Amino acid sequence: MNNRKKLILLSFLVIGVCAAYLLINSYLGKTKLFYYILSLRIPTLIVMVIAAFAIGSATMIFQSIINNRIVTPCLLGMNAMYTLVHTAVVFAAGSGSILARNSNLSFAVDLIVMSVVATFVYSYMFRKTGNNVLYVLLIGTVLSSFFGSIQSTMIRVMDPNEYDALLTTLVADFNNINVEVILFSLILLAALTAFLWKDLQLLDVITLGKDQAINLGVDYDRSIRRLLLGVVLCIAIATAMVGPISFLGLILANLARQLFKTYKHSYLIAGSALMGMLAMIAGQLISQHVFSYAVPISTFITIGGGIYFLYLLLFRKGGI
Repeated sequence: MNNRKKLILLSFLVIGVCAAYLLINSYLGKTKLFYYILSLRIPTLIVMVIAAFAIGSATMIFQSIINNRIVTPCLLGMNAMYTLVHTAVVFAAGSGSILARNSNLSFAVDLIVMSVVATFVYSYMFRKTGNNVLYVLLIGTVLSSFFGSIQSTMIRVMDPNEYDALLTTLVADFNNINVEVILFSLILLAALTAFLWKDLQLLDVITLGKDQAINLGVDYDRSIRRLLLGVVLCIAIATAMVGPISFLGLILANLARQLFKTYKHSYLIAGSALMGMLAMIAGQLISQHVFSYAVPISTFITIGGGIYFLYLLLFRKGGI
């Protein structure tokens, strides 16, 4: 089966799980109840699609930039920054403050802080390190530990009741979706995609290496810098919407590479995004109808991602 047919098949699978998510236990025979259930599920479905697109595509681009299949944008410190921002808000203002309770303000604070800090830090570090992506990756790993240490210190002196309220915001959750931020997130992602479109078309050449890309007329350092900032902003949007989801990008990017077996990023990015939608929606179906919301979807992703990471590390050394 060629890659175009695989992409079409994957698209139909995504449509199928979307329909299943919307229609299972939706009381089709009771019109008012059916429409009420749809009004709750459709926004959740849209958020999962947005998050899957942002995480899947960003991870695929990031791995191509780094030229390593076992790295994820989480190594840039975005998840640690998200948890630090939420912890700092509760620590400084309390769980009952408007910054913590108002979902729109919380989203705005997350997105602005993560985007501004990450853009400034990584733009500056990229220039200071002579456009060396591996140094930027190392700095991101150090920043993750730094942010985590600050958060741990805050938690130790925090009131236990405040900590209980904080915990619910530090886990990815699709059951309490803020509908008002969906349109804004879509506009941001569309603008970001349009801004990076020319650089995305150069990814096939960029993966050949810096020297080869430059010989073929690519402004390598500029394209890498723009793509890296695009990755950071995509992860910031997804994390601000649903919370940190560790290992999801790693699973999606590597499964897409194994399925399509190509270096064409038009297939890889689309496949990674579609697999993300399939994994998220199917996981939410299991969480909702099998475990009755007792186990969040992030638990399945973290456990499955950890096992898959070990598999890649131990049994696919030649493909890393």
